[in-house]
Formats: sequence, C-alpha cells, structure tokens
Amino acid sequence: MKFLFILLFSILLGIDLSAQVVQWRGPNRDGIFAETGLLKQWPENGPEQLLEVENIGKGWSSPIFVDGMIYTTGMIDTLDYLTAINLDGSVKWQVPYGRSWNQSFPDTRSTPVVEADRIYVQSGTGQVSCISKEDGSTIWEVDVDKDFHGEYHIWGNSETVLICDDKVIVSPGGKETSVVALDKMTGKEVWQTKSLGGPRAYASATIYEWNGLRYILAVIGTDIMAIAPETGEIVWSYRYWNPKHWDQNGLIWTNTPVFKDNNIFLTMGYDYPAVMLEMDSTGTSVSEKFVDHTFDNHHHGVILHDGHLYGSNWFDNKRGRWVCMKWDTGEIKYVADWDTKGALVMADGLLYAYNERGNVGLIQPDPDAFKVISEFKITKGAGPHWAHPFIADGKLFMRHGDVLMVYDIKAK
Repeated sequence: MKFLFILLFSILLGIDLSAQVVQWRGPNRDGIFAETGLLKQWPENGPEQLLEVENIGKGWSSPIFVDGMIYTTGMIDTLDYLTAINLDGSVKWQVPYGRSWNQSFPDTRSTPVVEADRIYVQSGTGQVSCISKEDGSTIWEVDVDKDFHGEYHIWGNSETVLICDDKVIVSPGGKETSVVALDKMTGKEVWQTKSLGGPRAYASATIYEWNGLRYILAVIGTDIMAIAPETGEIVWSYRYWNPKHWDQNGLIWTNTPVFKDNNIFLTMGYDYPAVMLEMDSTGTSVSEKFVDHTFDNHHHGVILHDGHLYGSNWFDNKRGRWVCMKWDTGEIKYVADWDTKGALVMADGLLYAYNERGNVGLIQPDPDAFKVISEFKITKGAGPHWAHPFIADGKLFMRHGDVLMVYDIKAK
C-alpha cells in the first residue's frame, strides 16, 4: 500500500521512478560500462571513426550518449556551455549554464548527468542547473557555492553532480556545510550536512550499498564521508588529509572512491599514500586496512575487476606508469610502462585506456602483465588528454579539447 501511494504521488509530481541515470564513468560511476558484443581487437589504424565535431568548447569532461543524442560540456569565452549533438554531427542546441572557473585551468570539467527529460550540470564556479533535454531551456538553477558559502581549492569546481533518488547531491565544502541535497525537480534545498571544515575537492560523490546499508559517499578536500541519503546525517567520516604529508589546506583529490563489500579504496596521486578502508559490520565507522605507496592514481580513475585494481600511477605531472594491485591485500602485481599515465574504463571484459600523450589502447585485464591488444592515437583537438572515455550503443566517445570523436567498436 505504501509503495502504491509513493508511485501515485510520484506520477502526480511528474517523477519517473524507472528512469535510468546516464552519467560519468558508467551506470555506477565505477568506470565499467554494461556494453557487450564489442570488438576484441581493433584494425591497425584503430576502429572506424563515425563522427568528428569541433567547437564544443574547451574541456576535459566526458561526452554522454542517450536516446540517440550526444551531450557534452565545454568552455566558450568565459562561460560553460552544454551542447546537444545529433549522430550526424549537427548541433540541436547549445546553451550556457554558468561561469567557468576563472583562474588556473579553467576548462570545463563537469560532465552532464541525464535522467528522463532532464540534464543536470554544474559550472566551474558551482552553479547547478537542471536543463530540458528537449530544447536546452533552464528548468531551475542554484548557485550552490555562493548560497552555501563554499570554499574553493586551487582549481575551483570539477564535480559532476550525483542523482540519488529524488535529490541532486553537490559538495561545496567550507565552514557552513560540506554536502548539500537539492530537490531534483525544483532545486529547493532538502538537507545540508554539518561542516567538516575542508574546502571543495575535485571528486564526485557516489552511492555505496553493502549488507543492507545505503550511503552517499562524498568527499571534500580533507575527508571522505558516508551520508544517510534521507536525512543528510554524516554516519561516519575519515580524514584522508594529513598535514604531515600535505602542506595545503585541502588535497588535490579527483577520484571517486572505489568500493566492494565493506572495503573502500582512496587514491589521489602526487606520491600521496593510497588507503584501503574497512567499514565495520554496523556501518558506523571505518578503519585503515592497509596503506599503499605505489598506486597513487592522479585523476584518471581506477577499475576493479576480478579481485584486482587496474589504473595508472603518478611519477610527476607528465609521467606515470600502469599498475595492478590485488584488492584484498594491497599486493602490487605489476608496474608497467605504456608512454605515460592516463584514464581507464572497461566494457565487455576489456579495458580501454587513454593516456596523456593521446594514445588509446585496448587492454587485456591480466594481473600478471599489462597487455595492449590494439591501439591508435588521437590527433585532433588541443590541450591535455584528460577526458575519460564513454562507451554506449557499440560506440566509443572520445573528447580532446574542443573536439568530439565517435568510433564504431561494435563487433560485426
């Protein structure tokens, strides 16, 4: 009876309970895409390129593909823009949604999140907007960092918002609050957490479920926290920032936490220690399971597959190697060279790597060695190769600067 009431109430409000959220790094934000039937090897020059679109704006956010349309963000002049692109390359609409970050590395970082007929984006200065998927009109907007007195670290806001049930989750940090929930249909405040005192981080929140427990895992520049999604209560937190190892007031922390069962892995590059946390059976506290000094992933995400973590580490801002770690113990299985560090996602049993020199590789996940099956090079676009790949509908969506590229990776 209760479910029927919720269903009827939701229909009256126009909320689609079955709508799938299409978002950065796949359905669960873990870098794993649910595509099958993909090529197991690419032609010598790479998979067939289907599309190339320029002038999407400068940025390092990922493109998103849903219902036959590509949505991507980019900085044009001083504003962040959201662009809707047809598969023939024509632009359906392009609209601004807030001021870009206006200091070091201003290019757009926030990836669109699509649910039903709505798109959610966040500008480099913290303006959160809900935009109509049909025509690009603004449904609502909230200047989160201004309204909640957020505190910036060096590069402003890079967060991609999280949709959790009927809420949009954002993490302004600062002295007033750390994380805020907005009603996804209206933008009105639902709750705000207490403040843990740190500035914004650059990582995006995720939903964590284990043993009947369900939390929002969110980070600021000092702490990770588990938040009850209904109330905003911080159930537990862990201070990752250690002033003995880091002389800034916040960490340059971009990676969404990786988790399995009651273990949660944190990593951030810069020779800063990675940490595996273990949550207790009551879900009310965490402790350090082990600390690692090899797998310090910079800002490219890591993949958990068959009991092993895969990704790259940091040597300096331009160099890094590829690492495999055993999830349960922290044992490093290999450290391998492949030009330099880079982004990593997964689909249909294979890894897709995009390194900072523009090489795209199809990788066999193997704890014994880093095995490149096929590779090709991105030559269009400008600036750092930092955007994470996106995979959908048998296609690989890549972005370099203000150029979008789409490749056919479907097995024939």
